[in-house]
Amino acid sequence: MGRIATSGNRGEKVRSDCFVELELKRSGGIVLQMESRVERIFGKQIREQVVRDLNSMGIQHAAVKMEDTGALPFVISARLEAAVRELNGSAGPALPEMIPQNMVETARDRIRLSRLYLPGNTPALMLNAGLHGPDGVILDLEDSVAHHKKSEARILVRNALLQVDFMGAERMVRINPLPAGMEDLEYVVPHNVHVVLIPKCETGAQVREVNGFIGSILKANRPDRKVYLMPIIESCLGVENAFEIASSCDRVAAVAIGLEDYTADLGVTRTSGGEESLYARSRLVNACVAAGVQPIDSVFSDVADVEGLKQTVKHSRSLGFAGMGCIHPRQIEVIREGYMPGEEEIARAEKIIEAFREASAKGLGVVALGTRMIDPPVVKRAERTMEVAYRFGLRNKPGV
Repeated sequence: MGRIATSGNRGEKVRSDCFVELELKRSGGIVLQMESRVERIFGKQIREQVVRDLNSMGIQHAAVKMEDTGALPFVISARLEAAVRELNGSAGPALPEMIPQNMVETARDRIRLSRLYLPGNTPALMLNAGLHGPDGVILDLEDSVAHHKKSEARILVRNALLQVDFMGAERMVRINPLPAGMEDLEYVVPHNVHVVLIPKCETGAQVREVNGFIGSILKANRPDRKVYLMPIIESCLGVENAFEIASSCDRVAAVAIGLEDYTADLGVTRTSGGEESLYARSRLVNACVAAGVQPIDSVFSDVADVEGLKQTVKHSRSLGFAGMGCIHPRQIEVIREGYMPGEEEIARAEKIIEAFREASAKGLGVVALGTRMIDPPVVKRAERTMEVAYRFGLRNKPGV
């Protein structure tokens, strides 16, 4: 018997996935044994796809066993490719086409109030993520993926970038810590990822290394595309180097903090009040503002504690953070409401912008609102407030 490669997930709770066992043969064509929950409706299409995908990767003879729990075509392709690569690393990919919705680009200063983490090897959690309305989705290749599943997760995430409609959410990928994360880049950068998250980031040199590699990939594929970076600071050394990291290259759009690993490095327990991380969070915000990038707060790990999340968001916003991460869809609305400006703040922002316009039209170098002077940073903040208000329908954008 030859070597057998496996890929995918199986079990009673698994859905929208498949588990593949593949053995290469010298003759006999493609022989498929399949158990599928959708055999009656889609069995023929699945069988045709298996043969087509294997042939496209140069496999003419193989024995395939598949347990299917309703996997979509891009998932089946990913699982087959992962198995083939385990047996034959030189096999070419069975790439699905990119859907039109995923050809949209992003912007460096895009609003990022909420971003939802999605395990990179669990397709069921990817399919409807856009329905929850996060500002961004993070296809995670790091902590949520078992070590022996990293290779197949890269392929699945690549295919998800091509085929899953995230309904306008910014498409992010958290790679593995360097140097392993460099291999992840080869799978995601050519396929319209918007933002790459660099975990365990401690120096500007690490960011520049990723930046250079992304540049070389884009030069060979899509030199006109913009891919941004979001380093994640998760250690005491990273906190001390926050400004160096935030200002390391033009591709950095935001810097996030990961408090679970940071407090572990500090040797303390993370608390709901966050006193133990106040220095780190304040330093990161200050560094980001100084560098002109967005400061993004850590996730709130207790999904059931809604009141605790509300208080954390309130504190986070008061510190100057521009958004935070989510580990469950139910956190999105709470975070969004906490970061959105209130009516009084919006009204003041409108007055500041109007006063600035009037002063500029008159050629005045000094702008005042009542008895208070208004300088450019205040105007910039007011403009950002209005961007959020327009984005979430709190005000109608002029001219629209």
